[in-house]
Amino acid sequence: MFTVYKKAIDWGGRRLTLESGRIARQADGAVLASLGDTIVLCTAVGAREPKPGQDFFPLTVNYQEKTFAAGKIPGSFFKREGRPSEKETLVSRLIDRPLRPLFHKSYRNETQVVCTVLSHDMENDPDIVAMVGASAALTISGLPFLGPIGAARVGYANGDYILNPTLAQMEKSDLDLVVAATAEGVLMVESEAQELPEEVMLGAVNFGHAQMQPVIDVIIELAEMCAREPRQLAPEPEALAPLRQRLTGGFAAALAEAYREPVKQTRQDKVAAVKAEAMASLAEADDSVNALAGGILKGLEQNIVRGNILKTGKRIDGRSTTEVRPIDCQVGILPLAHGSALFTRGETQALAVTTLGTGDDEQLMDVLEGSYREHFLLHYNFPPYSVGEAGRMGSPGRREIGHGKLAWRAIHPLMPAKEDFPYTVRIVSEITESNGSSSMATVCGSSLALMDAGVPLRSPCAGIAMGLIKEEDGVAVLSDILGDEDHLGDMDFKVAGTGEGVTSLQMDIKITSITPAIMDQALAQARDGRLHILGEMAKALVSARSSVADTAPRITTIAIPKDKIREVIGTGGKMIREITETTGAKIDIEDDGTVKVAAVDGNAGQAAIDWIRSIVAEPEVGTIYNGRVVKIVDFGAFVNFLGARDGLVHISEIIPQRVGKVSDVIEEGQTVKVKCIGIDDRGKIKLSMKRVNQQSGADLEAKA
Repeated sequence: MFTVYKKAIDWGGRRLTLESGRIARQADGAVLASLGDTIVLCTAVGAREPKPGQDFFPLTVNYQEKTFAAGKIPGSFFKREGRPSEKETLVSRLIDRPLRPLFHKSYRNETQVVCTVLSHDMENDPDIVAMVGASAALTISGLPFLGPIGAARVGYANGDYILNPTLAQMEKSDLDLVVAATAEGVLMVESEAQELPEEVMLGAVNFGHAQMQPVIDVIIELAEMCAREPRQLAPEPEALAPLRQRLTGGFAAALAEAYREPVKQTRQDKVAAVKAEAMASLAEADDSVNALAGGILKGLEQNIVRGNILKTGKRIDGRSTTEVRPIDCQVGILPLAHGSALFTRGETQALAVTTLGTGDDEQLMDVLEGSYREHFLLHYNFPPYSVGEAGRMGSPGRREIGHGKLAWRAIHPLMPAKEDFPYTVRIVSEITESNGSSSMATVCGSSLALMDAGVPLRSPCAGIAMGLIKEEDGVAVLSDILGDEDHLGDMDFKVAGTGEGVTSLQMDIKITSITPAIMDQALAQARDGRLHILGEMAKALVSARSSVADTAPRITTIAIPKDKIREVIGTGGKMIREITETTGAKIDIEDDGTVKVAAVDGNAGQAAIDWIRSIVAEPEVGTIYNGRVVKIVDFGAFVNFLGARDGLVHISEIIPQRVGKVSDVIEEGQTVKVKCIGIDDRGKIKLSMKRVNQQSGADLEAKA
């Protein structure tokens, strides 16, 4: 029938197994990867021929979680998996980023990697398993993939690094770091940290790289057993060499001159004009030659930008390699927002807006590990006008989701505990200009907007993007990179944190690997840049405002006995609806009896609190209450005086004089003052009106 190939190793105390040949045999490469009882099917397929005239590599990575992997049925109306969740999108990017730079530069065939979670043991996160499986599937596929890569998650607790911590261990870890690398060096890092020093972060990367070497070895062993014959790459076109010579001789000097323009839009216009002239000189050429010409012109741009930096130490806009662009920070710019900030760094600008909500505004997250409610949200938007273009506006794409999550990871460790600040917090970052690292501008703007809203962050947070130019022995690490330096450089290294340490680190490179020494230099340079940015931000706002904005709801937290929750809610929610409709306050009641009352108007909030307290309060003998007559009988009147509680005012306790007919003295609906004078064994409450001054509420018995 078929031959099954399998390799397994003990890795971090668990069994890692890679299997091929049993499932998805028509894919170019298919590997069933498992760690513990978490299983992911990873497949790789590449088209046989590139599309004519295609001048880029069309790689698509899809990570998908099937709910049956956790024994669940989807909660949607259609009861089947639909659009990718945020986690699926983020993990797809996580897998894509280290794989993409390892394909041969001349390979242009459409390629798709699909990773499907088939089983989740609730201990081992499928993302690392998927990365390892995708690497193995590509390595055996015969596609021109210069891998394999390994991947690992690194935790940090009590001064020790933890390899692939379980979900339970992650709850106590000060670090969540994912690293992917070849045997030679690191390719990708993604992390969230609790203000850890740079040396701890670098140590985590090196630890992960060392611990993944057995994984790389076992992938190679599997490939030796079952890899397909390598695909033959198309030979270099005969027209390439003369075409390169022609374009270099005719347009290299003009491109170099265009790149001396420091202003982005003007520079782009000049570069585009030179490239248009170059393409016009090839008017007689066919699509294939035009595609070659596009690649040659991009290569010329790379040589110009990179060469100038390595030779002179000066960048496109005239800065040194360590210099940060001018920064301007403004806060409170939107009068009705709960918090707002405009952060501008050079030609990159983020408008960050904070909104404070209640428990009703929390986002319900339905993931394989289970459902939970998220009370800190950060959304990043990148409209086309931010780069001077007209484009499609729609739902957020992978890039927007990824950049938003990176900023979320940077801020999240600094947020106050929900018990200390009982708000749902949402930040929206609108990128209004972009020329390099809008995600780090989002971190800076979000930090300022949160403090402007009165959110007590542990410390202000800033972020900076680092770049790299590496040519043989020439190396330049760039602080605060421009868009062109990101596009034409070798690394995008983003570091966010406070004055005390790093909260988030993300790295992607376009070369096969970088050394620990380069990473060490980048981290040190990033720290200097981050401290400079924090200093500029402090000119606008040093710490959180002492209170939330007048336009924000005030949330007051009180505790009630758990056995009183039903009384506050009422039958079918009648009582709580009446409170909210009457006072205008919003009320959240938790299972432990915690009640949160939110209202913009302080009087409305207090009215709701008093109402709730009256419902749960127990009557005390000798205490005077305000009440309302709800029923008159021959022997007295029933008065509602403490939430839903009623008591009887006997006919002899209404007024000092003898009463012949109760309705002659009081009427239903009348507001009165009553004193609790007794509670019998059955819980029936006895009240008195005559012992209280009905005008002042004074206790007449006490005076006597």
